[in-house]
Amino acid sequence: MKDEQIKINIVSVKLVKEEKSLYCKITKPLDVVKVIKQLIGDEDREYLLVICLNVRNEINNISTVSIGSLNSSIVHPREVFKTAILSNSCSIILTHNHPGGSINPSNEDKNVTERIKEGGRILGIELLDHIIIGFDNPNYYSFKEQGII
Repeated sequence: MKDEQIKINIVSVKLVKEEKSLYCKITKPLDVVKVIKQLIGDEDREYLLVICLNVRNEINNISTVSIGSLNSSIVHPREVFKTAILSNSCSIILTHNHPGGSINPSNEDKNVTERIKEGGRILGIELLDHIIIGFDNPNYYSFKEQGII
């Protein structure tokens, strides 16, 4: 029998920045709301974004994790932490909109927050907050301000 060649895929992973952003430091949930409202404030379905921060709480990047329907989206920790790992982020903030206007978190919102918090603990990337954006300004819900995180 001849020696068979084994094929091994060799891959490389890199972060590609789509556009440069302005300096933005996060000191309170309202800072996040102002930035995110510009990106998804008037969307008609649910968008889940992750904000990746450096050690000084400056935004490294913001990425869309999921685009869902009017009242739901699929969230997996692997997708949440992908850009955080690639950009050497110290911490993250989850944020999503509720197109229906209510800022009250669903049970699924609470469960997702707990899963991401635990995943971050394991990876060494702290979940600082999860912010739900409503329709009206500055209508938002901060898990941190509510003592959940």
